[in-house]
Amino acid sequence: MGRIKLLLFDFVLSFMWVSSSVLIRIFVFKFLGFRHDHLGEIAKTAFSVANMFFFAFLVRLTRGAAHNPLTVLAGAISGDFNNFLYCVAARIPSQVLGSIVGVKLLIYTIPEVGRGPSLNIDIHRGALTEGLLTFAIVTISLGLATKIRENFFMKTWISSLSKLTLHILGSDLTGGCMNPASVMGWAYARGDHITKEHILVYWLAPIEATILAVWTFKLLVQPVKEDRTASKRKSD
Repeated sequence: MGRIKLLLFDFVLSFMWVSSSVLIRIFVFKFLGFRHDHLGEIAKTAFSVANMFFFAFLVRLTRGAAHNPLTVLAGAISGDFNNFLYCVAARIPSQVLGSIVGVKLLIYTIPEVGRGPSLNIDIHRGALTEGLLTFAIVTISLGLATKIRENFFMKTWISSLSKLTLHILGSDLTGGCMNPASVMGWAYARGDHITKEHILVYWLAPIEATILAVWTFKLLVQPVKEDRTASKRKSD
């Protein structure tokens, strides 16, 4: 029953997440009347950070639900095979389905929402861009989970600013998404979710970068912990 609830929470969070960025833009630029200038971008950034805090609270409240397949994959790589299979075969599809339903509902209710993130460079540079952005954010997330696990505010604050910074760096190139499920929602609505560009840039590259980040982090961090443990044992 617990796993079924987690799948439901994954669906709901993915549904909400893919809708939140669009609703924030509409709220800031349409209802609050900000222009697309520096002041408007500052207001949008402030609401985006608040939105990330809200979702971080929801993740904590639901005890591990997620709206990003890369988050689930990073944790599954370190677990047992049954958990890995559950994440890949059940949780990630649930997140993708939630994103697709969210985008479909957005387009139905607000037709002017646009077409979502798109690839504005060639496929190889796009894959490299999404891969590097993903590697960076996964590494940062693993570091935060290791160093300041108990400090919810500081952990969420650093994570939010890191994600926004990386998103801005890649927004004009690939959209700076670092979330295959959200991109899948928009791509499915456009009808280009099975193209080589979408699969390579927004799925394969981020997944490979996530695996590489987890392995690299383990390689660099775990030996240090083991050395400290060994030194303590010798001193005792």
